[in-house]
Amino acid sequence: MILAALILQAAAPPSAVDAERAFNAAAQAKGQWTAFRAFAAEDATMFVPQPVQAQAWLKDRKDPPKSIEWWPIESHVSCDGKFAVNTGGWKLPEGRVGFFSTVWRREAEGGWKWTVDSGELLETARHRPAEPNLRRASCAGKPVQPPRFGYREGPSESGASPDGTLAWHWHVSSSGARRFLAWIWDGKALVQVIDDKIAASGK
Repeated sequence: MILAALILQAAAPPSAVDAERAFNAAAQAKGQWTAFRAFAAEDATMFVPQPVQAQAWLKDRKDPPKSIEWWPIESHVSCDGKFAVNTGGWKLPEGRVGFFSTVWRREAEGGWKWTVDSGELLETARHRPAEPNLRRASCAGKPVQPPRFGYREGPSESGASPDGTLAWHWHVSSSGARRFLAWIWDGKALVQVIDDKIAASGK
């Protein structure tokens, strides 16, 4: 058991950026939904456009002939290194482009699993840097609570790293309009680093 744990730890991507790249590579090599299942946490959420339990939605879903491809542009990491939020661009095989924001959690064995995955189409592709911009939360001070939101309808959820230095929130209206936000602690305040606003389908 110890040897197996060491092997798993050695093979695990060291960072959320490495995990994102390994996720994309697996999609190209093994199939899109096969990779999504392999890298999703058991409690992961995705949007279609309403939120669904990812593993249940992905179960037995057949891979398309060619996979979507994607790349990280920014990675925001908690001080304790246990959570990260990546955001970047993607491209479909037929040429349509879009963006994504994904919450990653470091698992007990050292690997990474995604827990929230959100994205949408864009008219213009996001740039593809050689290396994404990495921002780690400050370990100084005591993080404050992220903003609270109240909605008349539609599911929503908030989350944060155990040390409170990285936080995120999503909400989906009954029409399918969606918002995803993320904040990182800079030692004095939680600074908003992502605010994805996605219109309802057909709007």
